[in-house]
Amino acid sequence: MSNITVGVDISKAKFDAAILFSNNKVKTKKFENKRSGFSGLIEWLKKYKALKAHICLEATGIYSEGLATYLFEAGLKVSVVNPVRIKGFAQSELTRTKTDKADSQLIARFCQAINPVFWQPKPQHIQELQAFVRRLENLQNLWQQETNRLEAAPSCVQSSIKTIVKHLKKEIENIKKMIKDYIENHSNLRDKQKLLETIPGIGEATISQVLAFMSNIEDFKNAKQLAAFVGLNPKQRQSGTSIQGRARLSKIGDSRLRKVFYMPAVVAKNHNPIIKDFCNRLKAAGKSPMLIIGAVMRKLVHLIYGVLKSGRPFDINLAKKC
Repeated sequence: MSNITVGVDISKAKFDAAILFSNNKVKTKKFENKRSGFSGLIEWLKKYKALKAHICLEATGIYSEGLATYLFEAGLKVSVVNPVRIKGFAQSELTRTKTDKADSQLIARFCQAINPVFWQPKPQHIQELQAFVRRLENLQNLWQQETNRLEAAPSCVQSSIKTIVKHLKKEIENIKKMIKDYIENHSNLRDKQKLLETIPGIGEATISQVLAFMSNIEDFKNAKQLAAFVGLNPKQRQSGTSIQGRARLSKIGDSRLRKVFYMPAVVAKNHNPIIKDFCNRLKAAGKSPMLIIGAVMRKLVHLIYGVLKSGRPFDINLAKKC
C-alpha cells in the first residue's frame, strides 16, 4: 500500500490535483474536467511515480463520476467522499484558506489521515437509470421555470413560452415512459419496484428515485445507516446541563433524496396506518409539525429498507418493528 495520497478538488470545467508525498512535500496541477484531462492526470502521476497512490475526490455528482470511473477503469485506487466529511476535517485543522489549490491539498491530507474506503462504479443498469431520473428532474425544473415566466410575461412573448412549455411537457412524459419501460425490462429493478409499491404513501416518482439512488441495500448494515445516508438521522444538540437544544435532522447526506421524501411523508400521514399511529403519538407528545414530518420521512426510509432487505412486501405487523 502506497503512503502517497492524491487530493482532487473538482468542479464543472476544471479540477485541481495535489500529490502528497510521504515526506509531506506537495505537487499540484490543474486539469480540464474532460477525458483529455483525465489522461493528463494519469501521465502526471506517472511522472512522479504516484500511480499506486490513494486518490480521493469529493462526491459532486456528475462532475466527479466521470473522473472517478476513468481512474477506476485504469486500475487506480480511488475514493469518493461526502463533502461534509472533508468540511469537518478542515474544521478540525482550523483551515481558513479556501482556494481550489488549497482544497486539493486538504483532500490529500484527509485521505492520508482517514484512509477512506475504495470506490467502485455502480452497475451499468443503475448508472443508466440514474441518468434517466436526473434527466427527468432537469426537464421538470425547466418546465417549472417556463411556467413561472408565463405568469408574468408580456403578451408578445407568451406564445413562445407556451410552445416551450408544451414541448417540455411532452418530453417529460416521454422520459417517464422510458423510466417505466427501463424498470420493467430489468428483473432486478422490477422486483424491487413491486416490493416498494406495497408501502402506502410511496408512489411512482419516489420509487424511481429509490431504485436509482438507494437500491444498493447490501451496502448498509441497517436502516439507521440508510437514513443517515439520506441525512434523515436526528442530530442531538446537548452539552452538559446548560445546553439542551431540540433534535434536528442532520442533513448530512443527499439533499435531493431528502426532498423526494417530503411529499410521500405528507401522503403517508393520511394513508399509511403505521405512519398515522406514529404521527398521533408524536403529536400527543407535543412535537412540532415539521419535526413530525422529518420523523415520518425517516420512518419511510426504515420501511423501504425493511421490504428491500427482506425481499417481502409491506406487512403492517412487521412494519411495527421498524
